[in-house]
Amino acid sequence: MDLAGFESHHIALQLPLLLIKGRRGLLACGYLSVDTFNKTGEAAAIVTGVRTFDDMASATVARCRRPASNSGCAPA
Repeated sequence: MDLAGFESHHIALQLPLLLIKGRRGLLACGYLSVDTFNKTGEAAAIVTGVRTFDDMASATVARCRRPASNSGCAPA
């Protein structure tokens, strides 16, 4: 996955914590909570069952924050 133009973070835990930040919002793994994004008002989508950024690129969105929904993001 080409991450040029995005801020990406990989934190090695028992399973990796993954986050990709773009200009319109965030794509995060299941470690992070949509409830937190609801409180902060940030656009975010959560994908689960991923271990790499490539996995994130092909994963189905499990949950998303309402502004993310308004940007065309929708959970499966």
